[in-house]
Amino acid sequence: MQPSSTVLSVIVPAYNEAAVIHDNLIHISSVVADFCPSYEIIVVNDGSSDRTFEEIMRARRNDRAIKLVNYHVNRGKGGAIKEGIRYASGEYIAFLDADLDLPVEQLEGFLHTILEQNAEIVIGSKLHKDSRIDYPPLRKIMSYGYYFLLKLLFHLDLKDTQTGIKLFRADILKPIADMLETTGYAFDIELLARASAYGFDIIEMPVTVNYTHGAENGASHIRIFDILDMFFDTIRIYLKLKNEE
Repeated sequence: MQPSSTVLSVIVPAYNEAAVIHDNLIHISSVVADFCPSYEIIVVNDGSSDRTFEEIMRARRNDRAIKLVNYHVNRGKGGAIKEGIRYASGEYIAFLDADLDLPVEQLEGFLHTILEQNAEIVIGSKLHKDSRIDYPPLRKIMSYGYYFLLKLLFHLDLKDTQTGIKLFRADILKPIADMLETTGYAFDIELLARASAYGFDIIEMPVTVNYTHGAENGASHIRIFDILDMFFDTIRIYLKLKNEE
């Protein structure tokens, strides 16, 4: 990878987050600045139909570290992250959900882990024994159900692939991201399954999750249709990877 003056790129996909995106971006930048002076926040406006674009622009005027990737047709969370990866210039690239159900403060520990252990990928896991989670029982059941499905299909030695806070070495992430076809919520499993197939080590770290934060602000967008799409996308990923063997 070419030398970069930017240590950390934080990609924040945003879809109809007008109510919270300005304050959340300013908060993300303030927190990251405390532990990583060389950074950028790449917020991807994923075809929002509300005032998300205007609120991002307002945040940009207050903070030069905030950069915008904008397009008008919704591509899904995976599509937004993939677009953000294209523009990221950091040596390390993080993903973070815009609603901040997963506090940005946790990225400091992720970065320390990846640097101190010379690691390649660090991901948050709600199912880690040390995680502190506060979200509805249905979401817990979904997490465990998806874990067993992934164990059955992909034999991944991971408990949780879907938690929205992850950190990668950019030189590993960018080539894999170019290969990915999934654009919805199953994007993470295709990314991690391919990374695992290439032999990269993936470290799971505990997280603090406050699901009620997103719910209070109307920022949770997962619907029954999203769950069904994720299930069928997961099956398609399995069949595609199987055919590539």
